[in-house]
Amino acid sequence: MFMHNKKLQYTVRVSEPNPVLGTFMLEQFGGPDGELAAAMRYFSQGLAEDDAGRKDLLMDIATEELSHLEIIGSIVTMLCKGAKSSMAEGALSEADLYKSINGGGISHTESILFGGGPAFVNSSGVPFSGFYIDTRGEPTVDLRSNIAAEARAKIVYERLINITGDPGVKDALTFLMTREVAHQKSFEKALYSIENNFPPGKLPGDERFASLYVNTSPGADDVEGPWNSGDEWQRIDDPTEAVALDGGNGMASVKLSKTELASAKAAAKRGASDPNVNPTTGADLGAGPGAGRTKEVELTD
Repeated sequence: MFMHNKKLQYTVRVSEPNPVLGTFMLEQFGGPDGELAAAMRYFSQGLAEDDAGRKDLLMDIATEELSHLEIIGSIVTMLCKGAKSSMAEGALSEADLYKSINGGGISHTESILFGGGPAFVNSSGVPFSGFYIDTRGEPTVDLRSNIAAEARAKIVYERLINITGDPGVKDALTFLMTREVAHQKSFEKALYSIENNFPPGKLPGDERFASLYVNTSPGADDVEGPWNSGDEWQRIDDPTEAVALDGGNGMASVKLSKTELASAKAAAKRGASDPNVNPTTGADLGAGPGAGRTKEVELTD
């Protein structure tokens, strides 16, 4: 059960309408790293969580994300309010009205279709998608994803802060950005309170490959660091000599019945290429400058 408090979690003070800026703010309303995506991600995890502590954490943060959705939605609404009222009342000349609602982005759509209210789209007008929710039902996987989601959201808020000079908008965005930091800390604490949280899941990795680093792009610019060298790693610098890593022949195979094998051979024979046949094709007949050597060119040399 939910109850709505009529007061925002943080006061929104917008200095003046700016529908173009309002369009940018939609990134955190209906975008992949926005507040709605975060709320739905944590709700879906919390509903399926069996651990009482993590369930409480997820439900708390999911609910708070809805309050953040309300804050960012209020910012969008305030930024678009002037254009909405001017359009509704016909208070501006046609040229000034076009300039007001169509200064960039999808602000004209915001004003005309959504009446200046926040739409569940990102800043480019792409509709919100449930595919943004990447819950897997495994705490060590989901908590890592949550940490990354909070980190991405913080960076988006940083960028939004940097494109506005409105002190009230900056202030509210700074609050929202900072809450991403707090949530990331909570999720990290929850992750590392799980014993043996790496690797995720129940099945152990194959010890032969769990500490193997394969340098698949060797060259003069190779850089060594703790991510690929040292006592923790077995390193292969020439992957061509190591293939296949399992010690096999590196080929794909399958056991077929006699009937399946006969069918496979017949299909291969029917579709086989003859390297001795070189017919004239459309590439030869239509060849022009820049086509390279073709059959017709070779015949006339």
